[in-house]
Amino acid sequence: MQYKNDETIDTYHNWQQAQKIPINTGFFIEDLRNVELAPWSLKGGLGAFINLDGTGGTNDAHVCEIPPGKQLNRQRHLYEEMVFILDGHGATSIWQKNGKKHTFEWHPGSLFAVPLNAWYQLFNGQGNAPVRYFSVTNAPFMMNLFHNLDFIFDNDFTFTDRFTPEDEDFFSGKGQLWGRKMSVNFVPNTREIQLYEWKERGAGGRHVNFDLAGNVMGAHISEFPVGRYKKAHRHGPGAHVTILTGQGYSLLWPEGGERVRVDWRPGSVVVPPNQWFHQHFNSGAEPARYLALRWNSWRYRFVALNSDTPVDVSVKQGGAQIEYEDEERVIHEIFESALAKVGAPCHMGSMVPWCQQKDSAENDAA
Repeated sequence: MQYKNDETIDTYHNWQQAQKIPINTGFFIEDLRNVELAPWSLKGGLGAFINLDGTGGTNDAHVCEIPPGKQLNRQRHLYEEMVFILDGHGATSIWQKNGKKHTFEWHPGSLFAVPLNAWYQLFNGQGNAPVRYFSVTNAPFMMNLFHNLDFIFDNDFTFTDRFTPEDEDFFSGKGQLWGRKMSVNFVPNTREIQLYEWKERGAGGRHVNFDLAGNVMGAHISEFPVGRYKKAHRHGPGAHVTILTGQGYSLLWPEGGERVRVDWRPGSVVVPPNQWFHQHFNSGAEPARYLALRWNSWRYRFVALNSDTPVDVSVKQGGAQIEYEDEERVIHEIFESALAKVGAPCHMGSMVPWCQQKDSAENDAA
């Protein structure tokens, strides 16, 4: 191939600009349900891109809306996509070339993954309200890797190792569970699915980690109780932390740098930048639960954008986590101040040394 000049080519950026829909950048989206949308001819609905700084250009996201009683265009593509339903009820049909269609219904809080390069179509099952969903994809990686859009959108290869029409249970939501790890392709309700204790991450938190449709991207759900906060940790780029329930905030900072605070509620999304420490705090009156749509499924090894450093092991022992006893005291002071504003109690108890000192002083006073 010959080039006429020395211009750097960014295939994903050029494709994105050609879509002519809003592109949201920055650090944080307060509520995905309120993002401004515009007609998106590729999808046949309304859409907007979400390209937050923390992705480092490795993956992306978009919000799409289906008008009442309508459906999106049939489509397929050679990049992975995970879909989280924000509002509305409807259904998705997925099929391979000349194969049987699998159709399943969904509602707010549902999560599913589109099998790689399979045909699919989304339908709004309501005649009086739109459907809105949030998708995370690895389109930037794949488009810039091959830099050929015909290869991405008009490729006949069938990944039968990821999805076969004969598998009647593929989108049943049953899945297979190993401890806190699950292989599944459809999660009917992320807000109510059972979670499992993960003591190493602190705060009485519970967790489940998904392998979706054989993707190298994955997802997990975490929840922590009222008056608790999780230990700080860091990892690679592209984890879209999407709030499902509760009220709280996150602190994010590069090693040795200043902290950034974002306050969140259901519908918010934040993407921690590459190797920034981040810590999530429940400052509300109910358990806080979030869905992280990100790189690296637990099943398929893909370390080009991440490391093998365990996120539940102290940095002092070669891990990526800051233990409670090693965090700065101001972390807990900020938390207690946030709780006081909403009248919520602190339940950290003996988990952090600052609580121990406070409890001891109160006992002495009594």
